[in-house]
Amino acid sequence: MTLPAGSRVVDAIAKAGGVVPGTDTSGLALARPLMDGEQIFVDGKPGPAPPIAAGGSGSGAGPGGAAGASAPAGPVHLNSATAEQFDTLPGVGPVLAQRIVQWRDANGPFTSPDQLGDVPGVGDARLRELLPLITL
Repeated sequence: MTLPAGSRVVDAIAKAGGVVPGTDTSGLALARPLMDGEQIFVDGKPGPAPPIAAGGSGSGAGPGGAAGASAPAGPVHLNSATAEQFDTLPGVGPVLAQRIVQWRDANGPFTSPDQLGDVPGVGDARLRELLPLITL
């Protein structure tokens, strides 16, 4: 789905048809501006989004939407992973995966997993979701 520049998370959810009544959206920053290429996963359950199987829908928003190509086989190494490997992480699509690699190229190796939060597009909630899935 395509949204105009300046759209926010709430706009993406509305365009996807809204949320099912009773869905917990308290973990989403509904007023947050969207980044180009970003995908949003809303499953209505608190906590990080579950990994999807290879060949998942990848629709990006709304119930059943997910991000990433497949569940990672193990922790992804911040200082050696390729964009394709980052793309396997939940909530990380090809655009954000490339941003992570570009940030590492421009700033040198990550010295702490928390430093992933310095990459544009990795907010606090996404960082909490990714920390158990990454390593140095």
